[in-house]
Amino acid sequence: MMRMGKAGLARLRGFLWIALLSWIGVVAPYDAGVRAAEFQPLEIATQSGVKMFSVEMARTEKEKEMGLMYRKYLPDGQGMLFDFSPAQPVSMWMKNTVISLDMIFIDSDGRVLRIAENTEPLSTRTISSGGLAKGVLEVIAGTARKYGIAPGDRVSHPLFDRH
Repeated sequence: MMRMGKAGLARLRGFLWIALLSWIGVVAPYDAGVRAAEFQPLEIATQSGVKMFSVEMARTEKEKEMGLMYRKYLPDGQGMLFDFSPAQPVSMWMKNTVISLDMIFIDSDGRVLRIAENTEPLSTRTISSGGLAKGVLEVIAGTARKYGIAPGDRVSHPLFDRH
């Protein structure tokens, strides 16, 4: 067995702390049940200009069911885009969602159909699309007002390409 001096032990201890903190820095941002996501660009053309977002996609039933549940933080400019192809009446809720969101319902042509602003965290009250929605963009509460996003605005993302 090899013996280490105080300097060797101090270096080993320092290395272990750095390794632990690095691991925490990688793992901690992901809350329970959340996988590492690939983000895609999305643009919304408003009367005041174009706003860029980086969105996670929720395509499968499991991904749509989980949504942003249990997330404690959602940065400005990021969100989750739910794919409900083909366009259909959509109802959402805030069950197990601890942060308030704006829900932007989008029709098959990429037009904002309706916006539910400042949704109530943890609520099981249903929030309706008010028409046929192909997608729902969830962003941090206050985003729609901050950037002047309104019904009729155009959303650019491959989900809404007309091809």
